[in-house]
Amino acid sequence: MSGFFKSSIGRKYAMALSAFFLMIFLLQHFAINMLSVFSPEAFNETSHFMGTFWAVQYLLQPVLIFGVIYHFVMGFILEARNKGARVSKYAKNNGAANSSWMSRNMIYSGLAILAFLVLHFIDFWIPEINTKYIQGDMTGLLADGEGFRYYEELTHKFVSPLRVGAYVVAFIFLSLHLMHGFSSAFQSVGATSMRKKKLQTFGKAYAVIIPLGFIIIALYHHFNH
Repeated sequence: MSGFFKSSIGRKYAMALSAFFLMIFLLQHFAINMLSVFSPEAFNETSHFMGTFWAVQYLLQPVLIFGVIYHFVMGFILEARNKGARVSKYAKNNGAANSSWMSRNMIYSGLAILAFLVLHFIDFWIPEINTKYIQGDMTGLLADGEGFRYYEELTHKFVSPLRVGAYVVAFIFLSLHLMHGFSSAFQSVGATSMRKKKLQTFGKAYAVIIPLGFIIIALYHHFNH
């Protein structure tokens, strides 16, 4: 088994599994954030539960961090190993004419998403870790003790038009990344050709709806802060 995951096919398979995991997390993250548009109270309650429940904090969160790091590192490794062969193939067969721009430039959309994740960690994850584990405040309450702080912190981040613009651009790149990545992941795990059309339709819908939803959330809070 270890030999399989050291092979080129094995790495692509593992890459696909990490992609599926991250897409499931993205869907869950979107669902929670969308609550902030319809019900600040529900968003606060859900965020507090996710931020204090031991299984989420000490089991799922480390797995998520590992999944993110693994996906990006493996993506860069695969890109570096395939670059020479791909350039040679394109030169001989004009492969660029038969593949999308996104499929040939996943590394660039990946770098844009990585830059966004750094911003997102600075905005939310690092302050959250500081509040809970350095300051020792697990209550989730505002400084005055009047309700939870999560909704106020979220809306505060979307006041700046520059930050909102960065989020919008990042989610556009995420949509482009998912457009190719979704179908590529299913292909890597051996999806049959009979299901290819349905998977492509589902993948395109996911790649548009989820990033667009995050953009709507950011714009909604920016114009209603």
